[in-house]
Amino acid sequence: MVADKGKKQKTGEPEEERNGADHVDGELVLSIEKLQEIQDELEKINEEASEKVLEVEQKYNEVRKPAYDRRNEVIKSIPDFWLTAFMSHPALSELLTEEDQKIFKYLSNLEVEDCKDVKSGYSITFHFKPNPFFEDAKLTKTFAFLEEGTTKITATSIKWKEGMGIPNGVVEEKKGNKRTHAEESFFSWFNDSLHNGDLDEIQDEQVAEIIKDDLWPNPLTYFNNDADEEEFEMDDDDDEDGSEDDEDQEDEEDEEVED
Repeated sequence: MVADKGKKQKTGEPEEERNGADHVDGELVLSIEKLQEIQDELEKINEEASEKVLEVEQKYNEVRKPAYDRRNEVIKSIPDFWLTAFMSHPALSELLTEEDQKIFKYLSNLEVEDCKDVKSGYSITFHFKPNPFFEDAKLTKTFAFLEEGTTKITATSIKWKEGMGIPNGVVEEKKGNKRTHAEESFFSWFNDSLHNGDLDEIQDEQVAEIIKDDLWPNPLTYFNNDADEEEFEMDDDDDEDGSEDDEDQEDEEDEEVED
């Protein structure tokens, strides 16, 4: 009889453990379900907040427009304003070849305009005075945000005058960088294309976002050259630092060998 009781106790222990584990699993499932409900609620609130933010942004786009128009009129009276602002910008200055700079001397106005539905996209327009390079009075590039992350990018097809065209790049060596690279004209940026997360789209939108979100709100900062250059560290700087570190390491290894 005693032996039988011992057997029953031993066989009962795993069953109790299973019951305890089931209880813990059940509580965990309930907690996760409650957590998911709260996250769903937060998502809904965030969506409503985003809609409200867009409504406010659209409202103040209209409020800002007269001030932007007055600013543009004043800028027209300042020689080479946009060329100076571009060339003083640590990122945008690297996009202009010497020939591009000659064309930019005819740039009279720059405009960035959001679509009426802000989340649908925006356009950037360059206004030019009559010049010996192309017929167009303005060049526009538009970014339309479509479904599933696709961006449709359209641009003015430049009507170059006879004997003119996208300035040819030159191959040059950067200081502190052993590899050479070809300069590409800024005006090659004006190409119609449909992108879906590829490298070309990233490059297109990076340039556009710098103009839209950094240069356009306060170009006077760059015209006066008051900007913080550290904010726009370029990849080439990292490469230079890396190459210098490699050289230092090689020197140290050579010294150890000699010792």
